Amino acid sequence: MTVRLGDDAPDFTAETTQGTINFLDWKGDSWAILFSHPKDFTPVCTTELGAVAKLKPEFDRRGVKVIGLSVDEVGNHSEWEKDIEETQGAAVNFPLIADTDRKVSDLYDMIHPNANDTLTVRSVYIIGADNKVKLTLTYPASTGRNFDEILRVIDSLQLTAKFSVATPANWTDGNEVIIGSAVSDEAAKEKFPEGWRAEKPYLRYVPQPQG
Repeated sequence: MTVRLGDDAPDFTAETTQGTINFLDWKGDSWAILFSHPKDFTPVCTTELGAVAKLKPEFDRRGVKVIGLSVDEVGNHSEWEKDIEETQGAAVNFPLIADTDRKVSDLYDMIHPNANDTLTVRSVYIIGADNKVKLTLTYPASTGRNFDEILRVIDSLQLTAKFSVATPANWTDGNEVIIGSAVSDEAAKEKFPEGWRAEKPYLRYVPQPQG
């Protein structure tokens, strides 16, 4: 199946390095990131898992749970985690799914035959508190992911889910945002009584809402 933006996140039960989990039960009412790796003991993945382990406090602060996936077994994951801690200076502090039967990989369309018909590509899924898929990203196996960018996207997703705004190109937390195009000027006066800066009638900037 193909997982698209706005879809309900497919549920599954899987073995992980932290025991058997049911995904949506484990996730609860938090946000979540599910990201896949082609296989264990691969160089780019090793750096990625170390990077995520270091950033976990940032994900925690945003109420986001993190879970990884590789098609190898739990025993391999546990051995690989030792290498990650040794080389990256951070112990893996989130569960890794052992998707040996590729059930989750198929469920989330992580295996792309044009890239490789047996290995997962570098897929990322951000899932909201409402269990809807908010973002999907797919990287080739040779390109490591930018998890600072993923944090930036989460900031945008959480902000825009709460307020009637959108974030412009290269936005980062604290910068100006754009009033959503579905919000009329009359409605904007109520939502943003301090006013806005209009470069065009359809391009209205306001300070980032707080709270």
